[in-house]
Amino acid sequence: MSDESTPLPVNHHGDHPGFSGLTGSLCAWIFLLTGRDSGKLAADLTRVGPADRVVDIGCGAGNAVREAARRGARATGVDPSSSMLRVARAVTRRRTAVTWSQGTAEALPAPDGTASVVWALATVHHWRDVDAALVEIHRVLAPGGRLLAVEKQSEPGATGFASHGWTGEQAETFAALCRSTGLIDVHVRGDRAGRREVWAVSAAKP
Repeated sequence: MSDESTPLPVNHHGDHPGFSGLTGSLCAWIFLLTGRDSGKLAADLTRVGPADRVVDIGCGAGNAVREAARRGARATGVDPSSSMLRVARAVTRRRTAVTWSQGTAEALPAPDGTASVVWALATVHHWRDVDAALVEIHRVLAPGGRLLAVEKQSEPGATGFASHGWTGEQAETFAALCRSTGLIDVHVRGDRAGRREVWAVSAAKP
């Protein structure tokens, strides 16, 4: 049980069993219909364009990956769930600038220094090991590359679905972890993805 002296970690749902099988497929179709605003916000905040190579961690049904491709970028969607990736592939068959890979934040299937942008949209709170994931992101980012993490704003003490996000304190904690990993220009801002109020944490690799 957490209290004011023991704040929730930023990955407070890191023990989530994941989205597999029929449940994963159903969730993927729901995310397909509800996740477009986050992709547009991410693309706007990182100013994605044709020169970019984007890696989307926890891509789900691939809304943000397709948004990056629409803006001319090459994009790779990474997700641990084969069910999610199956749906993502099914709706993006004709996009040659898009690739899909099964993997996790802690073991990204991408070469060193190849990404100009890494996104994590509503996924950090599910990561198993935040420190290891940030080391991986630092490895994958090219010099000057940008990281963006977006999470729904949650109230302290929220439970159930409402707890799948961050309080302001958790957003600041993640920002501090980014700095400790060697990322710079770290900023926390409140924003909106459609009707949802979100926290957006941005950072860059020197």
